[in-house]
Amino acid sequence: MHIHILGICGTFMGGIAVLAKAAGHRVTGCDANVYPPMSTQLEAQGIELIEGFGAEQLSLAPDIFVIGNVVTRGNPLMEEILNRGLPYVSGPQWLAENVLHDKWVLAVAGTHGKTTTASMLAWILEYAGLAPGFLIGGVPENFGVSARLPGEPRQEKGGRSPFFVIEADEYDTAFFDKRSKFVHYRPRTAVLNNLEFDHADIFADLAAIETQFHHLVRTVPGNGLVIANGREQSLERVLQRGCWTPVELFGVDDGWAAGAPDEHNGFEVMFNGQSQGRVQWDLLGEHNRMNALAVLAAARHVGVPTEVGIVALGEFRNVKRRMEIKGVVNGVTVYDDFAHHPTAIATTLAGLRASVGKARILAVLEPRSNTMKLGTMKAALPGSLADADRVYCYTANLGWDAAAALKPLGDKAETHDDLDRLMETIAREAHSGDHILIMSNGGFGGIHQKLLGRLSV
Repeated sequence: MHIHILGICGTFMGGIAVLAKAAGHRVTGCDANVYPPMSTQLEAQGIELIEGFGAEQLSLAPDIFVIGNVVTRGNPLMEEILNRGLPYVSGPQWLAENVLHDKWVLAVAGTHGKTTTASMLAWILEYAGLAPGFLIGGVPENFGVSARLPGEPRQEKGGRSPFFVIEADEYDTAFFDKRSKFVHYRPRTAVLNNLEFDHADIFADLAAIETQFHHLVRTVPGNGLVIANGREQSLERVLQRGCWTPVELFGVDDGWAAGAPDEHNGFEVMFNGQSQGRVQWDLLGEHNRMNALAVLAAARHVGVPTEVGIVALGEFRNVKRRMEIKGVVNGVTVYDDFAHHPTAIATTLAGLRASVGKARILAVLEPRSNTMKLGTMKAALPGSLADADRVYCYTANLGWDAAAALKPLGDKAETHDDLDRLMETIAREAHSGDHILIMSNGGFGGIHQKLLGRLSV
């Protein structure tokens, strides 16, 4: 079958392209904006990529068009597909019908940490010899790709693994299906990491998102497992609306809990008050300890002993663009991180602060997500950036006054609408021993490598 994917360079749709190609389909696709790591991953898979959404792509004559949620009415290719009555389907529906329908799906949902947590879970299952398939919104360093089909388990011959790990996004499915993506996945193991207000472009308030999470909970079977953050009142409200599945909580004493970290970030894992072992790793922050608890519970549900999961976490390598060190030049360390919600920004900075002590942190922020562009979260930004010594905000194409929003930070914050001037300002300010944390959910104009180059001069 030939499938043509509209919006192929998004992390989710790019993952679908990889899975479809691996399943033996001919895959082509188009998009308007292309940047790594997805563009390079598609090239490596031999998937033909077309720039733009021109109606002339109908000449490819695919068997079906798979539509990403970046596509809206008015898109010239989509309009012609509709006018001619050609077959089309959303990405989540295609995935559910062609990949997930006969799998034990382990879905990781939540406002924050989905990519890292799903990557940890896939790695534990891989380490345990279960050869899971996965689709993750980033590139886990342990695998080097964001998606793959299930493989052959270590202890079995001739059969494919039944397990599939998926990052379960609450964003809407497509312009013609406004349900959250994750309602298509029908998980047997569901991780509910956290739940805050986000995606202000499609959700009116937190209650609207809670409703979508409850739709997800309704799809988990009675012989499945819901693993929920026991510290989140929002998730408690979701479960109180009805749950027909056993629930395990993490982050609380009467469930999965983490001891205080030692000087090397190692910590003890507790379940119902009983020690399960000690994770030895170098990941930073309380949020990653919570992620670890969630995945140990999920892996245990599919038969991985907790002690095996703990050892696997010691060999976990993080995801690209999650506190990824891009380089060290003249004593200045430059990091790339995907943080774009105030809670994620605060959590990332807190983890870095705990690691570097009193060293200076220069935080560089591009408010690029739809929610951030709307200014919905602007009042929370100053507090989220409190752990930084200097703050630089890139304001090009921003519809609200970032300088006014960051005024509570005083002289330590400044805004720039010119990328080159922003980069030069940071380069002049930085000195040996500093840590530059660049936060964006986009390519940010390639600032990371440009800045490293400038620092080397």
